[in-house]
Amino acid sequence: MTDSSPKRAGLVLAALILVAAVANLNLAVANVALPDIGKAFGSGQTTLNLIAVGYSLGLATSVLYLGALGDRYGRKMMLLHGMGLSIPASLLAGFAPSDGVLFAARVLGGVAAGMAFPTTLALITALWSGNSRTRSIALWSAIGGAIASLGPLLSGALLEHFDWGSVFLVTLPLAGLAFFMAWRYVPAHVNETTEPVDNPGGILSILLIAALVMGINLAPVPGKGTLAIGLGLVAIAAAAAFVIRQRRARSPLYDLEVASRRIFWVAACAGIIVFGSLMGAMFIGQQFLQNVLGYSTVDSGLAILPAAALMVVVAPRSAKLVEARGARFTLLIGYVFCLLGFLTMLLLWKQGIAYWKVGLGYALIGIGVGFAGTPASHSLTGSVPVKRAGMASGTADLQRDLGGAIMQSIFGALLTAGYAAAAGAAIASSPEASKVSENVEGELTKSFSSASDLAQQYPKYSDQIVAAAKASFLKGDELAYAAGIVAVLLGAALVFFLFPKKDTEEALLASYAAEDSGAT
Repeated sequence: MTDSSPKRAGLVLAALILVAAVANLNLAVANVALPDIGKAFGSGQTTLNLIAVGYSLGLATSVLYLGALGDRYGRKMMLLHGMGLSIPASLLAGFAPSDGVLFAARVLGGVAAGMAFPTTLALITALWSGNSRTRSIALWSAIGGAIASLGPLLSGALLEHFDWGSVFLVTLPLAGLAFFMAWRYVPAHVNETTEPVDNPGGILSILLIAALVMGINLAPVPGKGTLAIGLGLVAIAAAAAFVIRQRRARSPLYDLEVASRRIFWVAACAGIIVFGSLMGAMFIGQQFLQNVLGYSTVDSGLAILPAAALMVVVAPRSAKLVEARGARFTLLIGYVFCLLGFLTMLLLWKQGIAYWKVGLGYALIGIGVGFAGTPASHSLTGSVPVKRAGMASGTADLQRDLGGAIMQSIFGALLTAGYAAAAGAAIASSPEASKVSENVEGELTKSFSSASDLAQQYPKYSDQIVAAAKASFLKGDELAYAAGIVAVLLGAALVFFLFPKKDTEEALLASYAAEDSGAT
């Protein structure tokens, strides 16, 4: 494939990366503030999990449908609408009067990102080709991941001087600049389709992803088992209806023939695990640093810098490695480092550890995502026709957002269940167990922040309560890290056995291009 780039390519790419930066930063800012949010509203661990995952939930549910609307009615228009909507969504989150309103605001912000974020990669696919496209995607992926990793640092600095709401306002000036840059420099109507949008398919995709993510989050909550099962059944029914609809629709939202291409679907699954691992590690890690190690919000943000720096450093080398050795080899390298990262967290992240053990875990995850992110996204965009760029970019965004929503939900559910079980066992084994009322036990097993607040009310037992809460948190996060190891191993096996080697990959991509040219 010959190289091609748009006019003023640097400014166009800067505008697209800036738009993506707003989404990536909004995605990451909540994690550091979760302990403060929990204290402000007396939130349980499940509510905190939902606030953390709300943005990913809104983005993941809407990204396919809104990507298709952008393909049909104008990608630049969707870009601008998304940036415009992100401003009131951030304001609502920043000044939310309750944790329920905050969750809703986070979902709304995710929907705004669903308008803008998939469009960035779709435009890169439409405007660049050949090695120029690979390099552009590498920059888009690396800078996006690095900004997401820097989000906790910015949040931590704000929380040193302002309340929790400030972290949701940090992207407002960036969104204004991104809106102007996109309006001024991004071309309109490039390789867009004239086919009608599959609206029923879009609605089913929203229902499917929302039911799946909510069901995972509610599964460990006492008394919510029936609701979680019901949501699971809704997700299964919506998935079946979605597949039937896509097979019958004249202009499907998600072309299942294209999606069945081996390079496409294996890369999609691989990316979900890789990016989900990053977001899951950040989600649990931030709470570990503050709750167990006692880091300040700034220090917990600074702790993530090795991941951010190494993603930026590694991504350009990942692009070169894709060109030299193929996507399969590069993906596997990334998976090895992600696996080492989770092993470090599981085995070394304990009470009272030195920072180098924290930094090592984040560094390994950052290297892994830096290597695997580029081939995961590049394989999607390279295996679809340009008129389906929205589908490829939507899937690439799903890698991050559905992967993040699912992995954060699974990690959060395991943390919640593990913490509650360990805290309950600690209470039962305590010689003071008979003095613990049902209400107090409920607060102690609800979340670390609830236990911490209770410790202040009972200074005589404060040290015991905090020590038990830390030990219980560690029991929960060990389950989460073990789940991360299992997920990475499954993903690596999928890539190793099913993703084609370089020569076969190039032959398949050439056959896809020939097939798509003949169908045009």
